[in-house]
Amino acid sequence: MRRRDFIKIIPGLAAACPLLARAQQLKRRIGVVIARLENDSVAQAEIAALFDNLRQLGWTVGAGGNIQVDYRFPGSDIERIRADVAEIVGLQPEVILAHSTPVNLALQRVNRTIPVVFVNVTDPIGSGLVESLAHSGGNITGFSAYDSELAISGKWIEILKEIDPRIERVSSVFNPQTAPYAQMFLRTIEATQRLSTTTMPVHDGAELEHAITDFASTPNGGLIVLPDSFAINNRKLLISLAAKYNLPAIYTFKLFVTAGGLVSYGADDIDLFRRAASYVDLILKGRKPSDLPVQQPTKYELAINLKTAKALGLTVPLIMQMTADEVIK
Repeated sequence: MRRRDFIKIIPGLAAACPLLARAQQLKRRIGVVIARLENDSVAQAEIAALFDNLRQLGWTVGAGGNIQVDYRFPGSDIERIRADVAEIVGLQPEVILAHSTPVNLALQRVNRTIPVVFVNVTDPIGSGLVESLAHSGGNITGFSAYDSELAISGKWIEILKEIDPRIERVSSVFNPQTAPYAQMFLRTIEATQRLSTTTMPVHDGAELEHAITDFASTPNGGLIVLPDSFAINNRKLLISLAAKYNLPAIYTFKLFVTAGGLVSYGADDIDLFRRAASYVDLILKGRKPSDLPVQQPTKYELAINLKTAKALGLTVPLIMQMTADEVIK
């Protein structure tokens, strides 16, 4: 190459190289593991809430963005959760956003260094994920779905009885694999003097259908569907079985009610994802998870589906309708 041609190229390199270097410096990598299926509308709403807030904090995805995101959607299958978690850890992101207790327990087994922000975890202390709410003591912190008092269990019974005073017995639905914390709720539920209580531990759709069919053979029953990724991923089946056997059921997230369930009372799931963006932002800016306290819900919401109530032959008290956060007509 002649000297004069080389000199002509230099200005172009000078202009391009800083841009390339800057792009490489700004591209940060995060992992996201959500215990839903990828095509689930709920998963997409959760992701949208997370990244809407991240965008406001200056983090964007795409060709001109400054973060790269690796997603995994294992649903509630434990083996797939373990495989997907191992893959994400192998990619060595700077921070992992991890949804649900099973996902975070799987992460803890294979990762003690990459910072983790959890969302929608139940009993983070009892599960062994953190030492305390104020000081996690490790590489994980985040946003719990329930307060430590678990008074919400009694509230579920209260709401069910208010909607249908005829209820004399309730059964709590959960998957022991995806809800290892179920006993926390069950202790409070079983301590009630107002109703006869049973449990409904199930592992798949077939077991769920058989258990509900059997429970419905005796009248005046109701269901409490515990917070559980299995229940969410099987919500259509749960709701259809409750309708088929005329069983009033209370759920823990509004997404059940918008899908046709009777009533829900629990944390605002979308809000937890939105708030989690602040911790992802702080960690990308150098903060350690151990410096960030575990946060609990700031908002519980009551949602009622009046159409479902009518189909069950129930009249929802007006005061309950007036105090509900959302009433579907």
